[in-house]
Amino acid sequence: MRYAVIMAGGSGKRLWPLSRRSRPKQLLHIVEGRSLLEMAVNRLDGLFEPANILVITNASYADAVAEALPQLPRENIVGEPIGRDTANAIALGAELLAARDGEATMAVFTADHVIRPEDCFRRTVEAACDAAEANPNALLTFGVKPNYPHTGLGYIHCGGKLSEDLHRVMGFVEKPDHTDARRYVESGNYFWNSGMFVWKVSAIRSCLEEYLPESVRKLAPVRRAAAAGEDYSAPLAEAYPKLERISIDYAVMEKAREVLMVDLRCEWLDIGSWPALENVAQKDGADNVVVADRHVVLDSFRNVIVSEDEHLIALLGVDDCIIVHSKDATLVCDRADSQRIKDLVTALEKEFGEKYV
Repeated sequence: MRYAVIMAGGSGKRLWPLSRRSRPKQLLHIVEGRSLLEMAVNRLDGLFEPANILVITNASYADAVAEALPQLPRENIVGEPIGRDTANAIALGAELLAARDGEATMAVFTADHVIRPEDCFRRTVEAACDAAEANPNALLTFGVKPNYPHTGLGYIHCGGKLSEDLHRVMGFVEKPDHTDARRYVESGNYFWNSGMFVWKVSAIRSCLEEYLPESVRKLAPVRRAAAAGEDYSAPLAEAYPKLERISIDYAVMEKAREVLMVDLRCEWLDIGSWPALENVAQKDGADNVVVADRHVVLDSFRNVIVSEDEHLIALLGVDDCIIVHSKDATLVCDRADSQRIKDLVTALEKEFGEKYV
């Protein structure tokens, strides 16, 4: 049986003031009137039955996620008591799936990207599942051919091809400087690391037992309770705060002996900051990105303007800014400072506590 696990636990501080602890970025309706999480689930139509799709999210988001995804069984919305990064989110998903079906194929997806066209994505995922089942001891990752030297992403170093879109992985590189990133792009042997995977549950559990054994040991009571059809919230709450916070790349992928990469020949867009909306939203004649019902823009260029309600936003003679309105806070900043919004949120928390974060 094939299962999908969607990781949806991030908070998205760089999308403040709409993204908050109580309402993370994957639930914001800022792309085509849909949330990123809804888009992530819809992309899986025809690949996985709704009963076979799990969402791993923060426990404080679980009810909101369940409300946004009524097509999924409520028990498939799994709340992490505390964030412990991707290795443990995947380990938790693997243990829950092992309780259902030890021979399952497990695909892992993110909830903060726009991937299109969707038919290309579906074909690639199906091919990846086939490859994982043909190579039951391997871990498969999805790589995206880079079209410029991005320094904020990890890279996958590929070796020989096993087939047209299946490669052996030689290694991983984390967020290189510009010189190295340009060299990687020019070589043709490096791909952006998408953070999405496919493998047999038995394969990832074997690797986790070897490289992250404490997490597997501490999550074992969760698996046993799930296998018995019991409520596993208590053992999960007991185990999770004790787990080492670590990414799946550091914990497993960089150490595993058999790693393959599937070439994801799709447009893959990370919506991690307000300027990223330029890649998915239509611009007006002055290169402004506007996601707001009520706005007037005069002699203003290259701005990002966002509001979810009927609040009027009016710009006059303003260039290269980000203006985002929420019900209790408004952000105005230079586009060049978009990556520093996380620092602003930290400052807000020191000044006002958790009220605005």
